[in-house]
Amino acid sequence: MNSFLEEALKLGLVLEIDSKSGFCFGVSRAVKIAETHLQEGAKLVSMGDIVHNDQEIQRLRQSGMETVVHGSDADLKGKTVLFRAHGEPPASYAEMKAMNVEVVDATCPVVLKLQERVRQAWLTAKKEGGQIAIYGKRGHAEVIGLVGQTEGEAMVLESPDDVTLLDPDKKTILFSQTTKSYEGLQALENSIRLFLNHAEDLKVHRTICAQVGNRVPHLSLFASKFDLVLFVGGAKSSNGKVLFEVCRNVNNRTYYVSSMNDVQPGWLDTKTLSVGICGATSTPQWLMEQVAERFSEVWISCRERN
Repeated sequence: MNSFLEEALKLGLVLEIDSKSGFCFGVSRAVKIAETHLQEGAKLVSMGDIVHNDQEIQRLRQSGMETVVHGSDADLKGKTVLFRAHGEPPASYAEMKAMNVEVVDATCPVVLKLQERVRQAWLTAKKEGGQIAIYGKRGHAEVIGLVGQTEGEAMVLESPDDVTLLDPDKKTILFSQTTKSYEGLQALENSIRLFLNHAEDLKVHRTICAQVGNRVPHLSLFASKFDLVLFVGGAKSSNGKVLFEVCRNVNNRTYYVSSMNDVQPGWLDTKTLSVGICGATSTPQWLMEQVAERFSEVWISCRERN
């Protein structure tokens, strides 16, 4: 039996799922690590959501994986704790060791390298009376892990307005959360240079992951090619919200969906002949395919009514 997508394509719909959307390397690696341990029978517990996508979390839950949050009183005895791609601060490793709990470290290699760079920079800054700044979202798992490398001393700056958190007389070393935008980092860098009493006291490490950062120009071009764009992302995905706005800035008929059930017939008209489907770094391929199938079903119904 043909799928709705196959039928819609025969009827003239142009539909493309962006080949560069979906899981980034780090998230894909963490999910594969989780799947391997579950298949081997491990009682696996993820410390926090393994990915900011409820549909994928539900899929892994059905395979036996639990999720707990920091500070909960969950009983971890006899279980294996997974540290997700976002990374953890040193305190988390110490906590698991004290509890004699086995840890599977699925931290993204890019994030692990960044953590080490932040720690070494902080040790140097301490000797020289400098300060560490991190461009990122307060409370984000990756940022918590980075700040943990500095024993809580790094200042987290979310926007240029936050530069007043810094000491204008200190040498400053700036890093970025890996999933932030190049444009945002440049704006913050400019603001810090103006704020410091000596602009040359700022050293910038542009630590945005290229695989993630390059999606901005790519999605701007992708979204411009279609009558309508469906951006697939989890409700908790900060990366998803940023990339969605990138698409909507070039195509005002861009809609955010978290599952195939979010597709609305009211978004369509008889002139909708092409649709692009893309997603966040936390969006699984299978979910974008589900959304494509559901959209095709709605498109066919709309066409038949008109």
